[in-house]
Amino acid sequence: MKFVFLVGGFAGLITTGGASYFSGHQADRILFDGAVGCLVGALLFRWFWTVLVRGIRETILQRHAAATAAAAAAKK
Repeated sequence: MKFVFLVGGFAGLITTGGASYFSGHQADRILFDGAVGCLVGALLFRWFWTVLVRGIRETILQRHAAATAAAAAAKK
C-alpha cells in the first residue's frame, strides 16, 4: 500500500509539474502545482489500489465457492 501511495504521488508530481513547466509558469507555481498533483495522484492511486484489491479478493472468493460446489457435486 505504501509503495502504491508513493508511486501515485510521484506520478502526480511529474505529470502536473511537467505540465506546469511546459505552460511557462514561474518556479514557485510549478512547485505548488507539483505538490497539489502529488497529493491528488497519491490519493487516486490509493483509491484505485483499493478497488483493484477488492476485485481480486472477490474473484478468488467466487472461484473458491465454485470449486467447493463442484467438489460437492462430484461426491454425489
